[in-house]
Amino acid sequence: MKNSILADIILGLVVLVWGATFVVVQNAIGLLPPNTFNAVRFMVASLFLIVIMTLFFRNAWSTISWRLIGAGAFLGVWLFGGYAFQTVGLLYTTPSKAGFITGLSVVLVPLLAFLLLKQRVKLPAVFGVVLAACGLYLLTLKGALTINLGDLLVFGCTICFALQIVFTGKYAPHYSAFLLAIVQLLTVSVLSFSYAFCFENWHLAFDIGTMAKPEVAWGLFVTAIPGTALAFLAQTTLQKKTSPTRVALIYSLEPVFAALTSYLWINEILTGPQLVGCALILSGMILAELPINAWVKQWKGPRTGRPEKRSA
Repeated sequence: MKNSILADIILGLVVLVWGATFVVVQNAIGLLPPNTFNAVRFMVASLFLIVIMTLFFRNAWSTISWRLIGAGAFLGVWLFGGYAFQTVGLLYTTPSKAGFITGLSVVLVPLLAFLLLKQRVKLPAVFGVVLAACGLYLLTLKGALTINLGDLLVFGCTICFALQIVFTGKYAPHYSAFLLAIVQLLTVSVLSFSYAFCFENWHLAFDIGTMAKPEVAWGLFVTAIPGTALAFLAQTTLQKKTSPTRVALIYSLEPVFAALTSYLWINEILTGPQLVGCALILSGMILAELPINAWVKQWKGPRTGRPEKRSA
C-alpha cells in the first residue's frame, strides 16, 4: 500500500513537471527550432541515463537484446511523433490549450487498446470521449467554428502519445526499464536530428551564443533531466506499482498544471467558453477511467442463490 501511494506521489510530480514545461518549451523554441530543440533534449536525457546506469546498474547492460532494441525503437517512433507534433504545434497555439488537447490521450488509450490489443472498452470511456470531444470544440473555438493549425498538430501528438502508452503497457513488463527508456530516448533524438537536418537550421544547436541564452539553457535542463530522463524512467518503472486507473487519473492533471503555469508565468487567461471546454475535457478524462461498473456491482450487493421457501 505504501509503495502504491509513493508511486502515485512520484507520478504526480512527473505530471507537474510535464504540465509546467509547456511554457518553458514555448519560450525555448522561439530561439531554437522545435525539432533541433528536441534532438538536443533527448540526447542529453539519453546520455544522462546511460551514465547513471553505468555507474549504479552496470549489470543491467547484460540483459540488452535485439528484441529489446526493437521494442524500444518502436516506442521511440511514437514518442518522436508526439513531441514533434507538440513542439511545432506550440508555435501556433497557446500552452494551456496544448496541455488540454494533449490530455485527450488519456481518453484515447482505452479505445486504441481495444483496437490494437483487443482489450475491452468500458462504457464510461465512450461517454468520456463524447464529453472530451465537446470540450475540445469549446476550447478551440475563437468566436467562430475555427481550429487553428497548432490545435491540429497538437491533436496529432495526442494520438502518438496514446499509442506510446498502449505499447509501453505491452512491452514494459518484459524488459529492463532503464534500457527500454534509453533506447526510446535515443530513437527520438536520432529522428529529431534527421528532421532538423532536412528542414531546420540545425546549426544553431552548435552555436554557443544561442545555446547559452537563458530561455534555451534553462529549457533544455528542465525538459531533458527531470522532464524526460527521470520522467520516463519513473513512468516505465512505477506503472507496475499502481493501478492503470489511478495512473490515468494522475495523468489527467497535466493540462490543469499547464493552464496553471500559463496563468502564473505569462498571465494567459482563458475565455468563458474555453474554461467550460477545459472542464468538459477534464471531466471526460476522469469519467473514462472511473470504475463505475465495480461501483454498480457493489451497490447491488452479492446475489443470493435460490429464493427462500415461504412458510405455508
